Amino acid sequence: MRHFYRHNSNKFGNRKTTVDGIEFASAKEARRYMELKLLQRTGEIKQLKVQPRFELMPSFKHEGRVQRKIEYVADFSYINKDGEKIVEDVKSEITKNHPVYRLKKKLLLYRHKDFTFLET
Repeated sequence: MRHFYRHNSNKFGNRKTTVDGIEFASAKEARRYMELKLLQRTGEIKQLKVQPRFELMPSFKHEGRVQRKIEYVADFSYINKDGEKIVEDVKSEITKNHPVYRLKKKLLLYRHKDFTFLET
């Protein structure tokens, strides 16, 4: 049985939604998770991961101070039936145009060329 719990809106106006004990940033993202789960059950995809982290820049020291690593947290990653590694993000137009998101996306595309990136 699936349980949905709605929470307060986030900074982009989306309503957080919980499915299977996993909190998603939006109802749209939660719906996509359920679709991907079904695709995995039918063998169309495998190794579905929720909110996988990708290192964009490692931590380092500068003038004696440790600078934290930078990561990209995607919505999903999986392998399709052709063996292609996919990183997928469910984004609104507002989020797609946010400067921090655009910069991190570029770094992800540069650093992790072995993945195909999809925005839904």
